[in-house]
Amino acid sequence: MLSQKMIDEMNLQIKLELYSAYLYLSMSAHFEAANLGGFAIWMKAQASEEQAHAMKFYEHLQDRGGKVVLQAIEQPPVDFGKPLEVFKEVLKHEESVTARIHHMYGVAVKENDYASQAFLTWFVNEQVEEEKHATQIVEWLKMAGDSTNALFMLDSVLRKRGG
Repeated sequence: MLSQKMIDEMNLQIKLELYSAYLYLSMSAHFEAANLGGFAIWMKAQASEEQAHAMKFYEHLQDRGGKVVLQAIEQPPVDFGKPLEVFKEVLKHEESVTARIHHMYGVAVKENDYASQAFLTWFVNEQVEEEKHATQIVEWLKMAGDSTNALFMLDSVLRKRGG
């Protein structure tokens, strides 16, 4: 049985995962407008992944008898800068998600909720991957500098995530 504290934390996480999807979809639109289709595809895939994460929390709550309470999702920003600035924001966002997942894991430990600890372990590991990928792209963009050719090559690499 889930505690009310854990139910509240997971309902909040559903909202935050859906906000992440909105944020990445907004970033995708930004890249589409900038004619960087590979970057846009990468962000769309990221948005889909965040929606799937929200559903994992939804299903965990349902499976454990918790009540799902959907909350309002804020509008994400619509104006972004150059690709490096955008991916620095992605990394910062993923670091905040990691902190949130760690917080929830701590709540599960305090609540002696072993099933939620096992469930959240997947997210702990997932966040290592999320931060790794964001960091890698930030570093690639730093190496590219102001090179249009390097930017187009990176756009081509990121396009493969959708294919």
